[in-house]
Amino acid sequence: MRWPARQAQLLLCAVQFLTRVPTPALKGFETDWITRAARYFPLVGQGVGAISAGVFILGFHVWGSGVAAVLALAAGLLVTGAFHEDGLADTADGLGGGQTAQRRLEIMKDSRIGTYGVCALVVALGLKATMLASVSAQVGALALLAAHGAGRAAAVIVMRVTPYAPSGEPGKWKPTPMGVRTSEAVAALVIALWPLLLLPMPAVGLGLALGSVAALALARTSIRLIGGHTGDVLGGVEQVFEVGFLLGVAALA
Repeated sequence: MRWPARQAQLLLCAVQFLTRVPTPALKGFETDWITRAARYFPLVGQGVGAISAGVFILGFHVWGSGVAAVLALAAGLLVTGAFHEDGLADTADGLGGGQTAQRRLEIMKDSRIGTYGVCALVVALGLKATMLASVSAQVGALALLAAHGAGRAAAVIVMRVTPYAPSGEPGKWKPTPMGVRTSEAVAALVIALWPLLLLPMPAVGLGLALGSVAALALARTSIRLIGGHTGDVLGGVEQVFEVGFLLGVAALA
């Protein structure tokens, strides 16, 4: 398969994996494609962010910032099927409720949500909504676009630099022996970069710092408690990075 067709195939795979957007069927699908498609996760995130940003701007001018913030978050949840939010909730339940690595992984696989998961979702969504309600329509829209892309890039980096939990079983995402290549992680970072240039640099710097600290803290905690990452942990990393980034932007923009 030629390079352009292969990249289009991987992008389509990323869209199918991360969203509920209707797409053509992939012929001859192999599980390795999801890992190879990781380079495009930020681009898909930017697409979700663009939809949320459009809803935010429209809602801002019709109902004001508070309603616009909630509608923008709802649009993102609808497009992705709450994919990453589900990972955050499962991660919070597992890491917070289990006493052993095996038990924590079992809790993560349980479809029921517990107290830790509910609290994590309430705090994350509440902080996002409050941040968006505190900024202008332009800043909020650009922050959504940037946060969704950068959050997915953070998850790709964690895929690259941390091991898959050794006692875990594949769930939302099945790891491959080779894992994410360095070139794919770099491509993800490059794709995530361009929306950052549209925001004030001090706000971007603080946002990246807070998001990175939050993502690093969760990644290190997952290594300590379960030996590495899982698909749920990657969703949690994406979410906490988003929250940290948006808090930083709101503080200085």
